[in-house]
Amino acid sequence: MSTEITEMSVRDAYRIVPAALSDRRGSFFEAWRLSDLEARIGHAFGVAQVNYSTSKRNTLRGIHGTTVPPGQAKLVTCVRGAALDVVVDLRVGSPTFGQFDTTLQEAGSGIGVYLADGLGHAFLALTDDTCMNYLCSQEYVPGTMIDIQALDPDLGIPWPLDGPPIMSDKDAAAPTLARAVELGVLPSFQAVTA
Repeated sequence: MSTEITEMSVRDAYRIVPAALSDRRGSFFEAWRLSDLEARIGHAFGVAQVNYSTSKRNTLRGIHGTTVPPGQAKLVTCVRGAALDVVVDLRVGSPTFGQFDTTLQEAGSGIGVYLADGLGHAFLALTDDTCMNYLCSQEYVPGTMIDIQALDPDLGIPWPLDGPPIMSDKDAAAPTLARAVELGVLPSFQAVTA
C-alpha cells in the first residue's frame, strides 16, 4: 500500500492520493504518513490545531489564508460528502502568485491537499452535509486571517455553481486579489521561504 504525494501547479501545494485496499467488508487506506509528507515538502509539519466544517450543498467557503508570521500550513481532507477544493497562491513575488489548482475531494477517496504557509484555501460543497477536516500547523491567532473574494473574475476559478453560492457575509465582502495587493495585506514569497 502506498500513498502518492505530488506537487500541484501552485508551488508548495501537494495532492495526497492514498491507495485503498478493498474486500467484502469495505475498504481501508493509509491517508498519509508524517515521514513521507515531510520528506516530500522538505520540512517538519506539526499539527497544533484540528478544525472541522460542515456545509450545505452550494456553500462556498474562502479564499482564506493567514499573515506570515505566524502562518498556518494545512492538510485538508473531505471526510463526508464531496467538495471542489481550491488552492490559490497569495504570496506576492511567488513564481505561481495568483494561480490556483483544484482537487475533487470525496469522502471515500481519502484524497487530501497540503497547503504551505502563504497559500489560500477555498472549497465549494458539492453535497449536503459536506464535512471538511483541517490539520493546522499553528493555532488560530485572531487578526491574522486574510480573506480574498472567491468569485474574483480575474482569478477565474471555475466553480461548478448551479445558482448563487451560500457564503458568509465576510467572504462575500472580501476584496479581490488585486485589491488585497493594493492594501498590502498579502504575505511576500521571500518572507515565507526565508
